[in-house]
Amino acid sequence: MTEGTVSLPWLVIRQDDNGNRYRVGRYATRAEAQKIADSLDDRGHKQLYWVERIGFANGSGGGTRN
Repeated sequence: MTEGTVSLPWLVIRQDDNGNRYRVGRYATRAEAQKIADSLDDRGHKQLYWVERIGFANGSGGGTRN
């Protein structure tokens, strides 16, 4: 990381009713990303939200599904 850049390695991912996945946002900390995922999940829609670290996918070492 160079001066003036920000590392945002944590993603919030949404999966819709049809199985399509979308990146909701990128965050600096896991806690920040989890807070967003939880707030979206609390809305009661059918979508599934979870947190992944960039470089990890499908529960292979960094994601937490709600």
